[in-house]
Amino acid sequence: MHRQRIEMALILPLVLLSICCVSAAEPQDEAEKVIISTQPAGNKPQSVLNQQQNCIPDINSVLRDISVQLAEVKVEMKHLQRQNEAQAAELVTIKTKASISEKQVEALRKDREVRQVAFSAALLVSGSETIGPFNTHTNLIFKNVFVNIGNAYNPQTGLFTAPVRGAYHFEFYIYGPGETSHGSGAALMKNGQQICIAYEHQTSHGVKSANGATLLLEVGDVVFLRQWVNSKISDSTNNHNTFSGHLLFTM
Repeated sequence: MHRQRIEMALILPLVLLSICCVSAAEPQDEAEKVIISTQPAGNKPQSVLNQQQNCIPDINSVLRDISVQLAEVKVEMKHLQRQNEAQAAELVTIKTKASISEKQVEALRKDREVRQVAFSAALLVSGSETIGPFNTHTNLIFKNVFVNIGNAYNPQTGLFTAPVRGAYHFEFYIYGPGETSHGSGAALMKNGQQICIAYEHQTSHGVKSANGATLLLEVGDVVFLRQWVNSKISDSTNNHNTFSGHLLFTM
């Protein structure tokens, strides 16, 4: 809209000026043509002189109007330029605020996800199996995941990795066959350090033991279960052996 106004302001005076000049240059009727042809060389008809004299003030008036309108156009262009600069600055501010808001939302979403940590898993996905005995302590991998909120537990390695500094609670249940020569047990480990064990030994029937602990973990600390040396653990689709943990609160 502003552009059309500027173009009209520049074109209209030029059109008027052209019309005025054409009118002064051309005779108005046949009589004037006759007069021109009969006049001596170097003399102009009175009607043409009158028209030229009348056109001079009109040209001056048109030129003044053009100057005024050009001045107005310049002022309006400066005003539009300032408006555009202000709008550009405002747009940059809006984009910056939008970017900050998006980052804040994403940070809050990630923080909320990190604060929701809980898992529980059993040893076997299907079938039945007796694990051990081994002549050394051996890491257990609980593959049948019931829940893994926050994905801090890895069913491929059996390791729980703390995603945030805080207090976590863990508990585990161990089941095995009753035998004279082998008990059933496992230890709760933190970064390779033994925290506590669950162990039971009897000569017949199935045996079961349990234990648990609350631990202060730093980001990246690892917690897992390790089968006790020379022990047997049995499991089936009844999921006798489980390993669970959850974040109590961050610190």
